Amino acid sequence: MSSNHQSIFSPRYFALSIGIILSVMAVGFEGLSVTTIAPSIAGDLNGLSLFGWIFSTYLLAQIIGTLVVGRIIDRRGPAVPFTIALLLFIVGLIAAATSGDMYTMIGSRAMQGLGAGAMMTCVYTAISLSYPDKLRAKILGAFGTAYVLPSMLGPYVAGLIADQWSWRFVFWGILPILMISALLSLPAFTKLKTPKTQGDIGASSTWNALLLTMGTGIFLVGLSMLPSIMGFVLGIIGLVLMIFPLRKLLPKGTLTLRRGMPAILATRGLFFAAYTSTQNFLVLALIDVKGITPSQAGLIVASAALSWCVIAYLQGRWDSADQGRGRHTRIILGVLLLAIGITIVFWIPVVTVTVAVIGQIIAGIGIGLAHPISGVVAFSQTGEGGVGNTSANLQFSDSFTPGVVIGIGGSILVVCQAGGMSLQSGLIVAMGFHLLLIVMSLFASTRISPVAEQIGTGIQSLGLKNK
Repeated sequence: MSSNHQSIFSPRYFALSIGIILSVMAVGFEGLSVTTIAPSIAGDLNGLSLFGWIFSTYLLAQIIGTLVVGRIIDRRGPAVPFTIALLLFIVGLIAAATSGDMYTMIGSRAMQGLGAGAMMTCVYTAISLSYPDKLRAKILGAFGTAYVLPSMLGPYVAGLIADQWSWRFVFWGILPILMISALLSLPAFTKLKTPKTQGDIGASSTWNALLLTMGTGIFLVGLSMLPSIMGFVLGIIGLVLMIFPLRKLLPKGTLTLRRGMPAILATRGLFFAAYTSTQNFLVLALIDVKGITPSQAGLIVASAALSWCVIAYLQGRWDSADQGRGRHTRIILGVLLLAIGITIVFWIPVVTVTVAVIGQIIAGIGIGLAHPISGVVAFSQTGEGGVGNTSANLQFSDSFTPGVVIGIGGSILVVCQAGGMSLQSGLIVAMGFHLLLIVMSLFASTRISPVAEQIGTGIQSLGLKNK
């Protein structure tokens, strides 16, 4: 391969790489910014009772955008879905910036969720189709960095904008980034063609995505009502409604950690959910239990983002150096380091600023190792015509599982406090739940080598044929 092909920023890949990085940064910044400005939004629009739906609506719409577009990509290619996704996200931003009531805001968040889910799935597809295997680790490392960097500055910048001007300017400010991303990446997207697939890409997949969304919505509503009887009933109904479409939409065996592609997706979903939820509850512990200011807590969490960015960059070089032979080892090592990082902050009574920073740095190194490379391995095991499906499944792992786990963690706190336990004790139980997920992820990570490798047949024969 010529030297021009060795960098994701060489002339051949420059426009697409920058476009991907900007679109990921825009989505990441928007998601983290809303966390900061949501209380101001709810207060200004007299909608405190609907506060949680600012986030839940985005998650539920993202499920539909992610899963439906994966099937469309495999049939028509990513250019048209990416264009529609961009337009949906842009319309959602404008609607949010001009909202006069909470219902309009919630509707705008639904459009943003649809757009974000579809956009990220298209980005994963472009990475698989445009970059050779040797460069995928590097572009997915840049992808991870672009998603994480906003976590260091996003909440602070959004809070500053809301304080100095208005929360509405946060939404307006993301538009120029998306416009530049579209100008750079759309020409490259129009040239991408996906191999034809014979999979189920019609009404059945769309129905399953809608059923999953409905089930998840009922499940989250039920969790928010715990420990009431109605909360338990709705939680169980939602869980049952979720399991059926999950089994249909994900590769067969994902829920039972079957070797190969199912184990990769299960590993990724579990460790990313545990990491994301730990971040949320650690901030709560630092502020409400330890008495640390929000800005200090933000800086502590930023230490994980910083180590993630550094390792995500370095692992692209390591992948080139060992020609991909150490990928599985790096995923297992990454999950193991995540387990160590979460264990360090698990017992809230001994957590100090120093302990929290050490735990966060180790967890950041772990996620920086495991997250980008799990995507590379997934694409290496994708057969002809399954690129859109794999892209959707990767994005699904990054959005659906964390949203559900954070909801479960919140219900653990509510139930613990209803039972007379302190906030500190409830947080320890929630952190214990995260550790359980990491142990499951660690087990699944030992099963990511496909069966085909062991019996001497080609990896390509696996793909998503079992869907």
